[in-house]
Amino acid sequence: MNRDEKQQFVAEMREVFEGAEGVVITQYKGLTVAEITALRAQMREAGAGFKVTKNRLTRLALEGTKFAGLADYFTGPTAIGYSADPASVAKVASEFAKANEKLVLVAGGIGEQVLDEQGVKALAELPSLDELRAKLVGMIQTPAQRIATLTSKPAGQIAQVLKAYADKGEAA
Repeated sequence: MNRDEKQQFVAEMREVFEGAEGVVITQYKGLTVAEITALRAQMREAGAGFKVTKNRLTRLALEGTKFAGLADYFTGPTAIGYSADPASVAKVASEFAKANEKLVLVAGGIGEQVLDEQGVKALAELPSLDELRAKLVGMIQTPAQRIATLTSKPAGQIAQVLKAYADKGEAA
């Protein structure tokens, strides 16, 4: 890489770190191109990105960002997963690492909070942002449905009583 390419790489990585809410650092030693491509596809499906990094340049890009505390973890063949939803990127990376021993979770970060490997795995256990939104909508809708059911029951019961009196009057 020449100097301009290096500056462009640092600028791109800085944009990644500034736009992300969650980052997972992995080591990919031994992964084939096909395996990395499959991991990238899974990350894209989850709304995340996956990028092979150059450690020295990535450490420069980290300076002054909320993920600056992760700089020490960039050693060896390193790649990062990043997303606006920290749980989704951790979930995809963790599931891929379980299925493929060559991908090793190193560390991660949520904002300025640095997570070790166990922290990333714990984050992967949490529901994603979309799952949490769906649960919240379900919780909000349930009381409204119950209120509608309760308010419609008395009117229905009155109609049933009136019908029973009408049927009784016709029988007599």
